Amino acid sequence: MPDQHNEAQKPKPGDLPPSPISEETASLLGLIDRLSSLIERSDLIELEVESGDTGIVLRKPAALMPQAVGGVVASPAGDRSAASAGAGTTGEPSVPVAPVKAIKAPLTGVYYGAPSPGAPPYVTPGQQVTVGQVIGLIEAMKLFNEIKSDISGRVIRLVAETGKLVKAKQPLIEVEP
Repeated sequence: MPDQHNEAQKPKPGDLPPSPISEETASLLGLIDRLSSLIERSDLIELEVESGDTGIVLRKPAALMPQAVGGVVASPAGDRSAASAGAGTTGEPSVPVAPVKAIKAPLTGVYYGAPSPGAPPYVTPGQQVTVGQVIGLIEAMKLFNEIKSDISGRVIRLVAETGKLVKAKQPLIEVEP
């Protein structure tokens, strides 16, 4: 007769590994969420906070990435990118760029692109996604949250790395609608 008690404790296929996040880390993630919200609502571009041996720097995405200005990609300092400048610098017409939208993290936590280690990823570049389709998991405060696509289209690029910390509103994947 099989022991039912031992049967209930066996890991099931698809179970995720135990959470590597401590209570201190979970508390820090909550603080990062609150600070991210603060910087987004303000005119600040960067916020640096230090406490003891721990320090974090939060920057608005506009401060990190070049911005398109009149069809020309410009860095925050105003430098032109020759690859994106188009007709103004090379004499060749500029190639229209397809609009790309990002599916963003709804909360801060550790991102997983597959349901379990060794399992196929939820999405891959070139794959079509639909609204409501699961594209990954975010572990926050020892809970795994399914992240679902809010747009339909073709996956262009996976931005977030499996097992790495992502912040709320950080792009996870880029999709061409």
